[in-house]
Amino acid sequence: MSVIALNDSTLDAPLLELLTEERRKALSTREWEFRLAGFGYGIKDRGSRRIVTRLTSGDELGTLPAELG
Repeated sequence: MSVIALNDSTLDAPLLELLTEERRKALSTREWEFRLAGFGYGIKDRGSRRIVTRLTSGDELGTLPAELG
């Protein structure tokens, strides 16, 4: 499994692919975040950064790339 380094955080390549594919399907940011919640993921805003989290535990998984934000 490959890992993509983003700033000081990392996102697994399969997760990044899921985020990208679901963003492509969604018509708005709000719909995209709703779709991600169905997979158990959330987006938390922290200043200018957006952090991908696991909804069940609140664990931070990595920084969202700017092109998806």
